[in-house]
Amino acid sequence: MRSAVRLLTGCLIAALPGVVLANGGGAMPSPSMSMPRVESPQEKARDAYNDGVRYVKKADKAQEAAAHADDAGRKDKALKEAHEAYAAALGKFRDAVQLDATLAEAWNYYGYTSRKLGSYDDALAAYGKALSLKPGYPDALEYRGEAYLGLNRIDEAKQSYLDLYAGNRQLAGRLLAAMKGWSAAQRSGGTTAAGLDELDKWIQEREQIAGQTASLTRAGTAASWR
Repeated sequence: MRSAVRLLTGCLIAALPGVVLANGGGAMPSPSMSMPRVESPQEKARDAYNDGVRYVKKADKAQEAAAHADDAGRKDKALKEAHEAYAAALGKFRDAVQLDATLAEAWNYYGYTSRKLGSYDDALAAYGKALSLKPGYPDALEYRGEAYLGLNRIDEAKQSYLDLYAGNRQLAGRLLAAMKGWSAAQRSGGTTAAGLDELDKWIQEREQIAGQTASLTRAGTAASWR
């Protein structure tokens, strides 16, 4: 009887959670005690990239608000908010490419935020890296064209437009609009170089060609339905 009691007591002790057995073993950890999964560098890079994109959206919104501000105080406040958000975004994209140097999208936004902060050479280097990883990347081509404008490298901006026009008419149109706006800003700032006249003429020609091509495309599509 006494042996039976000892046996029953031993079984009850062994059944208790967390009781260390005499042979040095221990209770198996519960699911809540398991170690969290460690993210890979690529996953961390993607997280940093997504955080950066959120900052970019915030910065773009603030910059647009500055452009439409009706007084100097609001304009300055919005511009400061945009600058801070672009700087925060750049930090996130820098983290992303350090974690995963093959992430073309992060390099592209690295260039975008660098350009917004006035670092055009850094922007061009980042766009070049994005395009080396993803040849013909339309967004990088368009952004790089705007960076060329900021450095007065007009011929290269024109070539960016032509490269885009062959594959992405929508982004080509955006770059052409940026070129048009840049020329107008130069003139409003007092610049009257002959190069601006040449650029404006080129822009008008490209607009006409784009319009004619669009008309032909619409006509061809309509004919195909007859």
